[in-house]
Amino acid sequence: MALALYRKYRPKKLEDLLGQESNVLILKNAARQGKLGHAYLFYGPRGTGKTSTARLIAKLLNCERRARDPKFGALGEPCNACRVCEEIGANISFDVIEIDAASNRGIEEIRNIKESIAIAPAGSRFKVYIIDEAHMLTGPASNAMLKTLEEPPAHAVFILATTEYEKLPPTITSRTQRFLFKKIPKVKMLEKLSAIAKAERIAIDPPALELIAAAAEGSLRDAESMLDQLSSFEEAIDLAAAERLTGRLGFKKVDGLAELILKNDLRASLDCLAAIHEEGHNLVQLTRDLIHYVRKILTLAVNPLLAESFHLELTADEIRRAQQLAGLVNADQGVKLLRALIRAYSEMRYSPFAMIPLEIALIEHLGTTAVA
Repeated sequence: MALALYRKYRPKKLEDLLGQESNVLILKNAARQGKLGHAYLFYGPRGTGKTSTARLIAKLLNCERRARDPKFGALGEPCNACRVCEEIGANISFDVIEIDAASNRGIEEIRNIKESIAIAPAGSRFKVYIIDEAHMLTGPASNAMLKTLEEPPAHAVFILATTEYEKLPPTITSRTQRFLFKKIPKVKMLEKLSAIAKAERIAIDPPALELIAAAAEGSLRDAESMLDQLSSFEEAIDLAAAERLTGRLGFKKVDGLAELILKNDLRASLDCLAAIHEEGHNLVQLTRDLIHYVRKILTLAVNPLLAESFHLELTADEIRRAQQLAGLVNADQGVKLLRALIRAYSEMRYSPFAMIPLEIALIEHLGTTAVA
């Protein structure tokens, strides 16, 4: 069975982590100085590297070369070649225990941890407990864990990971070092996907790769999974194939519809929308993409200097295109259009007739603009 791309290209060093520069700097410095903590909390959106970082910390704590070679230890990275690093990388280490709190959330599971934590590591210096989806722990389970989390044995380290930080009780968060994992910027994700496609000899058109990066919405794991799925195509992967997989439209179609709307061309806008609907695309997602794009255009219309702030979200060509469309809109019109689209999006999500709220929004906005 083939290994999934997101597993095959999982970061092997801290510097391989994408889009988490601040976290990498802090953790590398802690590793260099021998100051890695006993309890960490990693929180942020899915697919941003939380579990991968937890495994890297397990390697850093137990790497045999780091223990015997101070010069190498000063690099703040695992060697990935010693027995312990290879065991952790292959997910077969007895001393790295990964627990899914979504299915092991009760007080009995925490009692089992408290019993096992007293036992010395089997073949490493430290036992590392990685608790994923930590916000799913029940109240009693969280309370049972407090003392162990605050003062674990010298050979034990806890790493909690969650996508919903606000659901964790303060008594848990206050006992950990907290690291926020941000969504991965589209441009950086695009660079990573291009490198993977080249290494795997996947023939894919650049617009299709850009759509995958956009559709992943900051999750590298999602992007790699979509690329993995598309790689089964026998022929070169084009934009149409990527659109069918992701259910999203490529940039050019979103840009084309935005241009028609900003030019106040109601008939052409409705024709374009009807054509997109006939192709079977997700109109709710289209409206969401349109809101984000129009917002960037409006921002550039108000302050062209803000183009620099979009360099991680849009490619250079997309920024130039947005700057061109910014010349078609003034602040008042742009704000009214955004409000109309947001209202339509809210109605579309719960309507059995997804197209109608968007059509009404365009007719009301463009009809009013034309009269004005």
